[in-house]
Amino acid sequence: MHLDTIRNDAWLAFGLAFVGGYGDAAGLVLAKTFTGHITGNVVLAAIAVAGRDWRASLQHLLAIAAFLFGVFLSQIVARHRKVPGSPTLLRMVMAIEVILIAAACVTLESKLAFRLEIFLGCMALALGMQNGAFRSAGGISVHTTYLTGMTTNLIAAGTDRYVSRIALQPAAAADPEIDVLGGIWIAFALGAGTGAALILHFGGAGILGAALVLAAIIVRDLLGRPKNRSVA
Repeated sequence: MHLDTIRNDAWLAFGLAFVGGYGDAAGLVLAKTFTGHITGNVVLAAIAVAGRDWRASLQHLLAIAAFLFGVFLSQIVARHRKVPGSPTLLRMVMAIEVILIAAACVTLESKLAFRLEIFLGCMALALGMQNGAFRSAGGISVHTTYLTGMTTNLIAAGTDRYVSRIALQPAAAADPEIDVLGGIWIAFALGAGTGAALILHFGGAGILGAALVLAAIIVRDLLGRPKNRSVA
């Protein structure tokens, strides 16, 4: 595990986790559906089916399908990384995310009969692509659109470190894995809180905040990414 690489990737992981929390909060506030992971939507879909709420069940299943397709699509986009002069995979995905979030906002503000479904499809597709494109930070496996795996890894890393101290092993320096995972957890929670607050105040237009954050990450990536580093 290379400390310099972890530190270089950390800001990117935190920014994307903020967007992940923001997008998940947007889906839940505006359409009562998660847009950044699958587990919650499986439960919500089952409840909707049991209650014979067919439109709600369709929304939950649509979000699941769009998220999974986004992960698949990110792998298709990954092929373009080998083309000379092409942007990095993650930069391409973030640009597509900005477009999808803008489309979700425009659709939500329209009078289309299925605007909620289109909104959910765009948001879940965007976050699915993000989840597929950014899966590690400095060699640490991460996810930036949901916290279950992050929390498990954080507890496991913290427990290992604690047990090592109990066993009287030599004191170790601060574990960069704990720092990165903990930072992602905090960034996700801050993104969710910020997204919920802005959407409750501005309505559907509040989701554009996530697009602005992504645009800022893209600019930072263009200006500061070392030429010899890429994101898997």
